[in-house]
Amino acid sequence: MNLLLIVLGFVLLIFGGNWLLKSAVAISLKLHVPKIIIGMTVVSFATSAPELIVSARAAFNGFSDLSLGNVMGSNIANLGFVLGITLLVAHMDVQRSFYKTDWPVMMIATALLALFIFNDGVIQHYEGVILFSSLLLFLVYLLRFQKQAVVDEMPEDDENLPNYKTAFFLILGSFGLWGGSELLIQGATELAVDFGVSERLIGITIVSIGTSIPELSASVIAVIKKEKAISLGNLIGSNVFNILAVLGITAMISPIPVKDTTLLTNDIYWVIGISLLILPLVFFPKNRRLDWKDGLILLTAYGIFLYTTIS
Repeated sequence: MNLLLIVLGFVLLIFGGNWLLKSAVAISLKLHVPKIIIGMTVVSFATSAPELIVSARAAFNGFSDLSLGNVMGSNIANLGFVLGITLLVAHMDVQRSFYKTDWPVMMIATALLALFIFNDGVIQHYEGVILFSSLLLFLVYLLRFQKQAVVDEMPEDDENLPNYKTAFFLILGSFGLWGGSELLIQGATELAVDFGVSERLIGITIVSIGTSIPELSASVIAVIKKEKAISLGNLIGSNVFNILAVLGITAMISPIPVKDTTLLTNDIYWVIGISLLILPLVFFPKNRRLDWKDGLILLTAYGIFLYTTIS
């Protein structure tokens, strides 16, 4: 039964990612907004919904390590696992906005998370307000000042859908990604519990990978359809959303204490490290391009993370 849930989850994720991409392209065309902004806002919010639901529910029920582990593990998985696999499918040309805006904002969000949990071992109500307020400021900046960041490789394939179809695909895609991740997480978590795996370990591996599958689905489909702006924006935006929105909103509902010190002695350093790793990969060996070799490096780093975490 658990394996059936996992398979059904993957099917829903594939269809959901395709529907969400259709709506994202249509929104970009209607609003005359660069696709990378749609990737960092609409798509990121939709693909981060599973993390928000899982983390808020876990914190509200007293499982704060599952909530924190989910977000940390998801951010590591987005860059190591999701971006790594996506780069094996196709290369990405990275524009200046990545290191001038997108990457610095992701690092600032990561630094805020580290500061808050190292300060007193709890993300307090007011710190949740600071995180969420930072997200609102970032969104305002994006909408007002961010310019076209990635060249559209196949503009002739863009489909300008009617408003009702755009809304329909957006809702259908979001629910497909949410439902697929829920089925996948449920099946995988129940299997892990049967084997006696700890709450933190479930959060930072199984649940975080499960909640990152929507990003993987949306990103791979985006690069296959030459919508790389949406793909790259989705991954960076998702990491920003995970910290500023998911943990921000969760902490505003209920403070998030760190119970398992491994989150402080190991996991947060992996979040910082893999986020830092992206920058040199963008410039070496080819300036402002990520390709399959970078994908292998990221997947290797993620494999080391899983090995050291599980062992």
